[in-house]
Amino acid sequence: MRVIAGKLRGRKIKSIEGNEVRPTADRVKESLFNILMNKIEGSVFLDLFAGTGNIGIEALSRGAQFCYFVDKSLKSVKCIRENVAELNLIPFAKILHRDVLKVIEILDQSNTKFDIIFLDPPYYQNLAEKTLIKLGKAKLLKRGGIIIAEHHKNDKVKETYGNLVKIRENKYGETILSFYKEVT
Repeated sequence: MRVIAGKLRGRKIKSIEGNEVRPTADRVKESLFNILMNKIEGSVFLDLFAGTGNIGIEALSRGAQFCYFVDKSLKSVKCIRENVAELNLIPFAKILHRDVLKVIEILDQSNTKFDIIFLDPPYYQNLAEKTLIKLGKAKLLKRGGIIIAEHHKNDKVKETYGNLVKIRENKYGETILSFYKEVT
């Protein structure tokens, strides 16, 4: 795995052996960042179910100001820490070894806000839906912010969750990116 673009373009990102983590495919990652192009610079990014940190690192490479990485797997957190350290991104990252749904509550209670929230939960466990329900109740987005859920085509997500409404959906084979914004 490599960083596709930005100041870290071409740099390697360590992965985790085995089937525990399913990194976002390069073509999906490239498409995602082409869509987000004008929103990345100076943004505060939240990478939920971060795995290797692949997406958050790409965001930092492309000009995001800061990224929170969240994963409950110790293997993933160790991998993210190694990747962030290797790429000299420690001052721009906060890594949380906790359950995503609990972190959403904690961030909401502390009034932490994000420009972009990305979630890529394990497929077939209904975690995209559960996370979007939680995010729909929380107030984590800055004005004009966006949430992107990467999910399998069979993991159905709704058009609305609380104060979130789906504004776009892109399909890449078995993978779907669903984009949400907050309505007030």
